[in-house]
Amino acid sequence: MEYLSSRILVRPTDPARSLAFYRDVLGLAVHREFPGGTVFFLGGGFLEVSGEGSGENSGTALWLQVRDLVATVEELRGRGAPVDREPRLEPWGLMEAWTADPDGLRIHLVEVPADHPMRRDPR
Repeated sequence: MEYLSSRILVRPTDPARSLAFYRDVLGLAVHREFPGGTVFFLGGGFLEVSGEGSGENSGTALWLQVRDLVATVEELRGRGAPVDREPRLEPWGLMEAWTADPDGLRIHLVEVPADHPMRRDPR
């Protein structure tokens, strides 16, 4: 089996509002547009399955790695994005902060410190 590409699908309650959020607030670059939709570049694109949700997509989140978490949070705050949790070092060694899209989809903003195993492990 070979997977050539991946995409996370978000079905917003207000498409224009969500389009503006992802384009103007998060600053994602447009990959392509089609009638009724827009596809944005989202880094390398990964799907993480972890934890347990309680339904209504409450267990779904976006995980976006950034180079400088503090600067990213301040830029997003300046663009009107909610900051649901300020940057902090997690027990697993990653710096994380949270924001959310207009429908409340949680977005984890993550900085991987230089000494974290994700950077050192050559596998």
